[in-house]
Amino acid sequence: MFKAGQIMKEHQTTYPITVELFDGTLDFGVDGAIHHLHKGDILTLEANVPHDLKALSDCIVRLTLAKGDLVQRVVGVAKS
Repeated sequence: MFKAGQIMKEHQTTYPITVELFDGTLDFGVDGAIHHLHKGDILTLEANVPHDLKALSDCIVRLTLAKGDLVQRVVGVAKS
């Protein structure tokens, strides 16, 4: 869950990801291009693609990572 105005700085993962927006709106940056996501939108990225986000409203987001990823890395990204 992200609160309105919350940001996640640019980062990348060594595994593919899928991002699904269950509620709200957010700007999802990929390699400098902004994708305006709305409730129900799904976005997938290959490994090693720089991305960031900014919640435009309160959001519920599901992030799916490849099984080989580490929980510690995800927690570190979420805290940054």
